[in-house]
Amino acid sequence: MTVIVRDLRPADRSDVEAFARVRHLALPYILWTPDAILHHLTRTPPEARFRSLVAEEDGEVIGTAQVALAHDSPEPGHGLLNVYVRPDRTRRGAGGLLVRAAEEHLAGHGATKLFAWLLDDPANRAFAERRGYGPGRSAHFLRLDLARAALPPLPAPPAGVEVRTAADFAADPRPLFELDAETTADEPSDVDAEFTDYQAWIAETWEHPLLNRELTTVVLAGGRPAAFSVAYTDGGSRYATAMTGTARAYRGRGLAKLAKVHALHRARAAGCTEALTGNDTGNGPMLAINAWLGYEICATEVRYVRELG
Repeated sequence: MTVIVRDLRPADRSDVEAFARVRHLALPYILWTPDAILHHLTRTPPEARFRSLVAEEDGEVIGTAQVALAHDSPEPGHGLLNVYVRPDRTRRGAGGLLVRAAEEHLAGHGATKLFAWLLDDPANRAFAERRGYGPGRSAHFLRLDLARAALPPLPAPPAGVEVRTAADFAADPRPLFELDAETTADEPSDVDAEFTDYQAWIAETWEHPLLNRELTTVVLAGGRPAAFSVAYTDGGSRYATAMTGTARAYRGRGLAKLAKVHALHRARAAGCTEALTGNDTGNGPMLAINAWLGYEICATEVRYVRELG
């Protein structure tokens, strides 16, 4: 049997569906839909040199990779690659071929330092380390059974604070862009990001097919967005928190906690039965909020890093 690596065929719906299926089997803690995969492929700015690759064995897609330059980082030369193979199709060479193709692509576009997330288990660690990658930061995936969980009761907002949704900003989402830019800049990461292009944010984030504006919860203080919890849904019963953050001037007041608990109550009322989220392992405050909400850690991933040259 022969494994080959090629680009994803965006015009072939079955190819995109196969990509999504592999991702779901390999990483079920994130929402994957064909529309979201196409959105990422078509809406990522050209300067990211983004590619979606598949490993194919005798006509069957068994592995995938998403590859890009960190175009929104203030530090040049950072490359990102995330490679996942179907758990029942490992040890056939697909992962190694995908990594090699990704590295060649990124190096050809000036990347000098590569970052790759992988699930934390001995086989994955050994795979990365054989290829010159070393471990860095880690993050947890967390899950909450919304159908059975006893959510904390909804707290009353403090004086001067109001709880709204992203749908209320449909006519002018710029205040949410500004809040997203500020909180993303402070998010724990080994690759810094800066959001400066409002139109690019509209195309990539505001128009994302998984974004549920009715469930995305925004906390206003003095009439301005001060905290938010971004909701993704897959059209079924699964709900994921894509981002939670608070503006610097309002931190330490419990506003992120207020946003998350309101978002979860809304999600359950909308028929969602499973809630997913993720946290950097060093983000103690958010891990504490999620534990209070009833989330449990279901997996851990590690960021591996390789210097080129």
